[in-house]
Amino acid sequence: MSGNTTTTQKRKSVFGANIRQFGILFSLIAIIVLFQFLTGGLTLSPGNLINLVSQYSYILILAIGMVMVIIAGHIDLSVGSVAAFAGIVVATSMADWNFSWPLAVLFGLLVGALIGAWQGFWVAYIGVPAFIVTLAGMLIFRGGNQFFGNANTVPVSEGFSVIGAGYLPEVGPITGFNNLTLVLGFLIAIAIAVREWRARRVQKTMHSDSSPLWASLVKVGLLDAVVIYATFLFAGGRVGTSFPVSGIILGVLVLFYSFVTRNTIFGRHIYAVGGNKLAAELSGVNSRRVDFLVMMNMSILSALAGMIFVARAGASGPQDGLSWELDAISAVFIGGAAVSGGIGTVIGSIVGGLVMAVLNNGLQLLGVGSDKVQIIKGMVLLVAVGVDVWNKSQGRPSIIGLLTRKRTATEPPASPPAVLPGTGTSATSRPADLPPN
Repeated sequence: MSGNTTTTQKRKSVFGANIRQFGILFSLIAIIVLFQFLTGGLTLSPGNLINLVSQYSYILILAIGMVMVIIAGHIDLSVGSVAAFAGIVVATSMADWNFSWPLAVLFGLLVGALIGAWQGFWVAYIGVPAFIVTLAGMLIFRGGNQFFGNANTVPVSEGFSVIGAGYLPEVGPITGFNNLTLVLGFLIAIAIAVREWRARRVQKTMHSDSSPLWASLVKVGLLDAVVIYATFLFAGGRVGTSFPVSGIILGVLVLFYSFVTRNTIFGRHIYAVGGNKLAAELSGVNSRRVDFLVMMNMSILSALAGMIFVARAGASGPQDGLSWELDAISAVFIGGAAVSGGIGTVIGSIVGGLVMAVLNNGLQLLGVGSDKVQIIKGMVLLVAVGVDVWNKSQGRPSIIGLLTRKRTATEPPASPPAVLPGTGTSATSRPADLPPN
């Protein structure tokens, strides 16, 4: 039994505390390789990658907010309608009210915040289930989009289009690549190495277990190789294109919300409320405030996603946002979030969203009809979540865990939960990729 424990600890030491995410990451790589072969190299062509990020960035932004809602034990069915309503309001503010596009963006975020506060109030302080509140919101704001815009298409200004259809500009000498994209890629590669070095230094200072040096070198080498390869692909697109501005916005949001969920008291409280709301309240967590803020945050991100889509399309219309909530929810569950709440990560949801994006894009490149695409995407979601839930109900590791580790029946049970010092939060409520104290 102790040998099994030691083996598991070694695996965690090598792979890090977030080994549950490696399975879906391997699945993403496998899907990319498969479609790269089936499409004759089109999947990883510069033009296709640029279009992939530009086309699906707003769905991934929705997934960031949705994972926080689902971790807290709720669901939001209104995100597509909220995005469409915010989009038509912003487009109208520029077309009819002479708002400058920066002011229109701020106005759109304010609209999202007000909608989120409205829905959060009903969920947190009235006690209406989020499913019902957001189902009502889906109807209200879908109708609001058509009422506000008279079911017409409203164009947006050229300056506003930058946030959805813009790319990093070309500066500096002519190199055959977009120089800003190259700089961005190399900075990310350096940041990966520095982050690993700092993590090892902290582990050494705290006298905690750390991965072997070779494991860190291999991990950093592989990640940097992928980043640099992708950098040259994005930087080598046709003239006038490079890494999309919407991808920059997405990257900033991923970094920010990863920090919030992993390294702040509020983030730990989200996991605590989703894991066991009563226990969290007994530990001093204000569950109403948590519910209110996650619902409001979701609507703000929905408004942002709607504006990015409208900016890319060049106009807002009555059909915007249809089924976006299903894509966002699919991304979160495929990324490893638990249906019952309390489990999930921002990075996992992004990877899950990329799985759906690459799958959808690859099938389109192969000329598969939209009807079959929907069937395949639905089966992928059902199988991924179904197998995961079944394995957990049988006391086995999740489907993600099955792809990355083995566990025998003799492994000792988990130790009883302890309260994290200074937070009033159960230790079992910390996110899966948080390092131990």
